[in-house]
Amino acid sequence: MLCFILVMILPWHSIRLLKQTKRSGLSAVTCGCLRMSRPLTLCMLFATFSYIFASTEVCTNSFLPGAKGDQGEAGEVGEQGKLGKTGPPGHSGVPGEPGLKGEVGQTGKMGPFGDKGDKGQKGFTGAVGLKGKTGTTCDCGRYRKVVGQLDVSVGKLRKAVQFVKNVVLSLKETEESYYLLVKEPKRFREASVNCKLRGGTLAMPKTSNINRLLADFISQAGLTRVYVGVQAQSTDSNGTISYVYADSSPLQEFAAWSQGSRLSPTTNSSCVEMLSTGTWTHMECETTLFFICEFPKTSRGGGEGGRGPPALA
Repeated sequence: MLCFILVMILPWHSIRLLKQTKRSGLSAVTCGCLRMSRPLTLCMLFATFSYIFASTEVCTNSFLPGAKGDQGEAGEVGEQGKLGKTGPPGHSGVPGEPGLKGEVGQTGKMGPFGDKGDKGQKGFTGAVGLKGKTGTTCDCGRYRKVVGQLDVSVGKLRKAVQFVKNVVLSLKETEESYYLLVKEPKRFREASVNCKLRGGTLAMPKTSNINRLLADFISQAGLTRVYVGVQAQSTDSNGTISYVYADSSPLQEFAAWSQGSRLSPTTNSSCVEMLSTGTWTHMECETTLFFICEFPKTSRGGGEGGRGPPALA
């Protein structure tokens, strides 16, 4: 700034001196000296400009910073930025506490029948009982009439029971078992479970007499086929198929297969049906058919006094 002021003042001062000289009537020499001052003034101007533009320390256009202003108002909230990249996965957390015990699930399907167990050892002989009291003399005269009337009543009752078993309950019986025809279409496994719930098994035609009885039972009911308790179990290395009854005992010598039926079962046709003619054929186990249940008359322990007619439901 100082250089700029000098450059501006010196020419103006020289012109002013020249005007005063003319007014005061100075000599030509003096005016000549004044004229000589113009080149000197130009040289000074040139030197001053050269110094100004050569030096960056004295003259500069930079501005000094002013005092710090007051803090402005907060701006409006900007728009939400773009979603950033997914960061690296964090560390595994601490395992949580074990949950509460869940509810009991539904009952699963019944598994395959197990093998028949070995016969247990004979138990110890029980202690001899106390001797009974001496009986009184029987006055049989007046009791014989009562016994005779009871025999008549028992005979009538037997006929009534036989009628109920044969007509009402649709039962057949042998010396060892009762046979009940269930007219409810079910798959093979469902039929097996139904007979077990009634206290028996699917009917097992182990002899020709039982097979004939069951065939007549089917025919008299106006049916053509029912499930019986025979099923293919496995195939050995020679390709021979083994069969078992509903009580897991192996198929005995008797069998009433129709021609070619035993040699060609498939994976889904391992169950057996009986026709009204008494012959056996393979049937897919998912097919729904009527079935015959078998109920033994004697208890498992071998004692007499049968179980009585089976339950209908």
